[in-house]
Amino acid sequence: MRKILIVIDMQNDFIDAALGTKEAVSIVDAVREKILTYPAQDVIATMDTHGEDYLKTQEGKYLPVPHCIKGSDGWQIRPEIARLLTGAKIYEKPAFGSTALAADLKALSEKEEIELELVGLCTDICVVSNALLLKAAMPEVKISVDAACCAGVTPDRHLAALETMRSCQIQVLNAE
Repeated sequence: MRKILIVIDMQNDFIDAALGTKEAVSIVDAVREKILTYPAQDVIATMDTHGEDYLKTQEGKYLPVPHCIKGSDGWQIRPEIARLLTGAKIYEKPAFGSTALAADLKALSEKEEIELELVGLCTDICVVSNALLLKAAMPEVKISVDAACCAGVTPDRHLAALETMRSCQIQVLNAE
């Protein structure tokens, strides 16, 4: 069985810039170490990607903090993580979840047996959104999230998202 790691939105704006938190900073080394446990060809990443018109979008109206504007420093994947993603397929996504990622992995699952593990930011927004999209697309594929390699907008929201994923039969690893 092929095990694939999905690294969600390990971008500067979510770590220590526009929407950064100390919890996000604290997982960078753990995510780096996790990536090193996978063959390079089995690592996929996502990037939250917005345009200059972000504040005019529905998301921008609810979260009026410009972030991950394509080409900006905040949009870039954290350098120590990016160095490990050479050759990885990277999905730029304009929303919380990537339907393209789900479709591609569903197609792969029809050709070979796979297992998925998710890590990254933010647990309560993009990690949970992608985990649920993947589970809906592939209900028989084992999907897990490593809680020690994720951080939410707040610690409480991180825990709530982990519980939501557990409720949807996504395995939560390394939860305190």
